[in-house]
Amino acid sequence: MSKARILIIEDEKLIRWSLRQRFQEEGLGVEEAEDGASGLSMVGNQIFDLVMLDYKLPDMTGLDVLRQIREHDGDIVVVMMTAFSSVENAVEAMRLGAYDYVSKPFKMDELMLTVVKALQTTALRREVRDFRAQMKDKFGFSRILGQCESMTRLFALIHDVAASGTSTVFLRGESGTGKDLVARAVHYNSDRAARPFMNITCTAITETLLESELFGHERGAFTDARQQKKGLLELADGGTVFLDEVGDMPPTLQAKLLRFLEEKSFRRVGGVKDIEVDVRVIAATNRDVNKLISEGRFREDLYFRLNVIGIDLPPLRERGNDVRLIAEYFTDVYAREFRKPIQSLTPDAIDKLMRYNWPGNVRELRNTIERAVLLSKGPDITAQDLVVGQSNQTDTAPTSSLVKLPPGGMTLAELEEDLIRQALVATHYNQTRAAKMLGISRDQLKYRIDRYGLTPDKLNIEVGPSGAAS
Repeated sequence: MSKARILIIEDEKLIRWSLRQRFQEEGLGVEEAEDGASGLSMVGNQIFDLVMLDYKLPDMTGLDVLRQIREHDGDIVVVMMTAFSSVENAVEAMRLGAYDYVSKPFKMDELMLTVVKALQTTALRREVRDFRAQMKDKFGFSRILGQCESMTRLFALIHDVAASGTSTVFLRGESGTGKDLVARAVHYNSDRAARPFMNITCTAITETLLESELFGHERGAFTDARQQKKGLLELADGGTVFLDEVGDMPPTLQAKLLRFLEEKSFRRVGGVKDIEVDVRVIAATNRDVNKLISEGRFREDLYFRLNVIGIDLPPLRERGNDVRLIAEYFTDVYAREFRKPIQSLTPDAIDKLMRYNWPGNVRELRNTIERAVLLSKGPDITAQDLVVGQSNQTDTAPTSSLVKLPPGGMTLAELEEDLIRQALVATHYNQTRAAKMLGISRDQLKYRIDRYGLTPDKLNIEVGPSGAAS
């Protein structure tokens, strides 16, 4: 409390003096303003924990000052002071955001109780504001790494989705592609960021408990339901509920979820009253939903209702040089976390990472880098430090039967260069067709073309004016 600063906006000098004396005795910093304009100027240029504001000022009313203070910073706590107390004035002041309303003449001890509570409110508001800022930074768009074309499109889409605020979102992608991170980025960059983000994995608990977790239950609804419990949908009112692995949700719960999405209301287990909430639902699955629907294991109408905005997250193996970008990011993160003097990944380490297929996607890459940083003895991460797959061997993609393997006596790098050379020649340097022939993504092919310098001139392939092979 010793560092708290109070601004007194009061035209009577004696009252300012008496308040200053008492506040300073309590170790508080104090500034004074004798009219509304001066007070507003000070609020605009300094940071205060509390404003003591007189209702009647020589140049404007205290309510006018309060209104402008709240427009400048909604977290500033303001206590109104007046010798002309009335119910109407008090109601209007509280409506505009005043913390409290005190009447002159003051009883100083009672006033100090109000001041102490107001300062505690200020501290709490700032903690909440800082926490929100940390969450927005931690789960902001900048934390989703990627430069390939598919990720560029993804960034643009989730920016738009976050701005929409209400539309239901369905995230599809393999395990480890970052569905949870995208869901949180959408929430913490939307107007719902100040409200709760509730995350539940549909396969983590039994069907009975899952229903209770989502919708809550009334006392006596089932054995051990000794008291009423609010579910995640109710607790998240105004915020977001993230349903991970929704493709494995039991059929009976699928029907109840569909009803909620359509009506924005639900009943607790054992309840008879409809409860309305304002919640955005973000669902995610790594399953083939169309196959689940054809097998009768997922409701088609629920899929249509969830898939208002469908977002497909690309697997890491299709993201080309993003593998290197993400690996370098995690290397830096874990080097700082483990306090290891690791500078970078060596070229052979990067090459090993680029060759691997990453069935576990970003999650597997993160774990691989974490292990390498933790166990590395040198200043750089080398290929020998990286354990990928079950046997620490790189996973090369299958090649088309149109590409012929050369005779022995070649290194692995020479073999790879020769295969890429054959594919480019066979397709007249059509990179899309060559990538498909080799069973790799176009970004992965471009990385290897640049690595080996396989330009059309080097391959004796003529290209047209637009750069396409002729």
